[in-house]
Amino acid sequence: MKLWVYDYWAIYAKNDIYYCLNMNKLEKNAEIFQILSNPVRLQILKELRKREACVCHLQAVTKRPQAYVSQQLRVLRDANIVRDEKQGQFVYYYLENKLVIQLLVDTFGPADLPKPLSNCNCPFCENKFD
Repeated sequence: MKLWVYDYWAIYAKNDIYYCLNMNKLEKNAEIFQILSNPVRLQILKELRKREACVCHLQAVTKRPQAYVSQQLRVLRDANIVRDEKQGQFVYYYLENKLVIQLLVDTFGPADLPKPLSNCNCPFCENKFD
């Protein structure tokens, strides 16, 4: 097998067939898998599949401190996996990346229905879907 690398492309030959790989795309996919390898981030993404959520809701789901949850959300936001939107005094996070959504469906199956949590005081949990 011969391998040539040009800028962001890798070309290799095997049995007189030439294959071309876009290294940018491979690096981006590797970065996404690295981000998804964190169990707490996966737990956050599983919850965001159900509906948008604020930090306090995700804190109740993960049973982690607010600072830790915010740090994980920043990693997900910086990778364009989630986006945030301020509504009043709450910041809500939404799952945005279609590739990640499909990976989550393939891995965990369809999303469960959202459920209010007794240990969370966000508007969603306080109103019990009202």
